[in-house]
Amino acid sequence: MLIGVPKEIKNNEFRIGITPAGVTELVSTGHQVIVESSGGAGIGLNDDKYQTAGAEIVGSPEEIFSRADMVVKVKEPQPNECRLIRPGQLLFAFLHLAADRCQTELLKQSGVTAIAYETITDELGGLPLLAPMSEVAGRLSVQQGAFYLQKTQGGSGILMGGVPGVEPAKVTIIGGGVVGLNAARLAIGLGANVCIIDRSLPRLRYIDDIYGDRINTLFSTSQTIEQHVIESDLVIGAILVPGAAACKLVKRSLLKKMKPNSVLVDVAIDQGGCFETSRPTTHTNPTFRIDDIIHYCVANMPGAVARTSTFALTNATLPFISKVATSGIYALRKNHHLLAGLNVHKGSVTCKAVSETLGCDYLAPEDALSD
Repeated sequence: MLIGVPKEIKNNEFRIGITPAGVTELVSTGHQVIVESSGGAGIGLNDDKYQTAGAEIVGSPEEIFSRADMVVKVKEPQPNECRLIRPGQLLFAFLHLAADRCQTELLKQSGVTAIAYETITDELGGLPLLAPMSEVAGRLSVQQGAFYLQKTQGGSGILMGGVPGVEPAKVTIIGGGVVGLNAARLAIGLGANVCIIDRSLPRLRYIDDIYGDRINTLFSTSQTIEQHVIESDLVIGAILVPGAAACKLVKRSLLKKMKPNSVLVDVAIDQGGCFETSRPTTHTNPTFRIDDIIHYCVANMPGAVARTSTFALTNATLPFISKVATSGIYALRKNHHLLAGLNVHKGSVTCKAVSETLGCDYLAPEDALSD
């Protein structure tokens, strides 16, 4: 199969869909790879490294999309990229369609077979291709939150770990999944007072087994969320509903009760955000204020550490890319975990969570591939 890797064009997005090592693996098994010129240059992966690995360097995204049987990206295709996609082409990327009606419609119109990293499953019930970026985003959420708590950045002037005789920052993390656990790990390491709120008692028990009295775990209710959001210096939204839009768990009315100049970091912004006042921001303009509360809602957070993120993502995606490259859509028919990643096929939405969120017709993925 001919695999195309375009340069990412989202604001300040320096990740790339495959590393040179990934190219070597694909080429060694008989596939061809074309990479857009300077696609990895921002993270030190220059064209010569891809050529040495066996890739062909091409000069434009138009050539990538016109030639490739499968396009491998990091972030969702932007509207002008969607219009380059050909009927029958395979697309493998993060899509987050439930929060993006425009992209969904464009992909339906294109006739593409679109596989979303974020809904592929594994034998343990996890999301193996989302996990590495969730790990990165969870840790970054604390790093960015600590930065914007500084007075010079408009924050309240609180040091995460405090000092002897001075209380540390209070950090509340809503959601105890991969994002939440990685956020907690970093926040505890910085010496903050950390609380995780989640609706799963087994998950809370698991977290308690790991961290014991170094972290507070609380069952999620609206009253619990309100109480701890009001008391916190940093609140991290780490909610995940696979394939669907995030629930709005922090209402605007709460902001007036929060400490002035405290910080909200919404890691769920790719899914529409879990704070009522959230809206997507960029690395160029990452924050905004509402009711004197700083909001950090960058929709591609892992792009801030693009080199680490690219290598972590390729480690996870490469086995799946190889399967699809070798067998095409038949790989999805043979593997129900890959099939769970099918979001759009030949004009139909094949992810139930997306169809329910956007109110569009749904075709079961196994039925979509039966023709």
